[in-house]
Amino acid sequence: MAGILKEAKRGLRRRSGAFLHNAIHSSPSWLQRKAAPALCYAEMLLVDYGLTRALFSNRHKIADDVWRSAQPAPHQIRWAAKHGVKTVINLRGDQSFGTRWLEERACQRHGLTLVNLKLRSRAAPEIEEFRAVRETLEAVTFPILVHCKSGSDRAGLMSVLVLHLHGGVPIEEARKQLSLRFGHIKQADTGVLDYVFERYLEDNEKSPLPFWDWIETKYDAAEINRTFRANGWANRLVNGILKRE
Repeated sequence: MAGILKEAKRGLRRRSGAFLHNAIHSSPSWLQRKAAPALCYAEMLLVDYGLTRALFSNRHKIADDVWRSAQPAPHQIRWAAKHGVKTVINLRGDQSFGTRWLEERACQRHGLTLVNLKLRSRAAPEIEEFRAVRETLEAVTFPILVHCKSGSDRAGLMSVLVLHLHGGVPIEEARKQLSLRFGHIKQADTGVLDYVFERYLEDNEKSPLPFWDWIETKYDAAEINRTFRANGWANRLVNGILKRE
């Protein structure tokens, strides 16, 4: 049932995105300027659960030059720019057309660099994904704002890596970014992200190894995905009531 609902939501995003794309790009330029923002706001609020985020942005400053949050609306990107943020890192691969359109233009308007880096919330990252994170953090200009949809899971994973790779915070401390405080529920499928760091700490106790060396020499995403176990009640909460993907 959860898979059917997820696919239905994705289908709705695809249909609404196609409608918006056609409506915006087939209209006269003067109408585009007037109608496009309103149409995209409507899709962001109604299709991409923007109404929920309007009540709870899940925004937190986790270091002097790092913020994390749920998907920001244009006014929240303006806020970030006023607070010194130079780069926005979008961790989503499934934004609605309207959300993406608004974010791109808000970043352009306020002089922020937008970086798209797709991560997953219900699977252990592949080594290539870890490498992409590291390369991104070495290339971007800080301060940064990292975000996913809800600001709970993918943003939590990225925050652990930012604090460790950029800030030098030990994994044992940095992994607290994956916690209920930010809306992350480790008992659900999203807990596989916690499991990655738990496995590192277990191995590190037996044979100390820097985290990145462990990723390159011992890490096995397929094995972690295979051995992780979630609780059904937690998945029903995350996928049903909280409507996270």
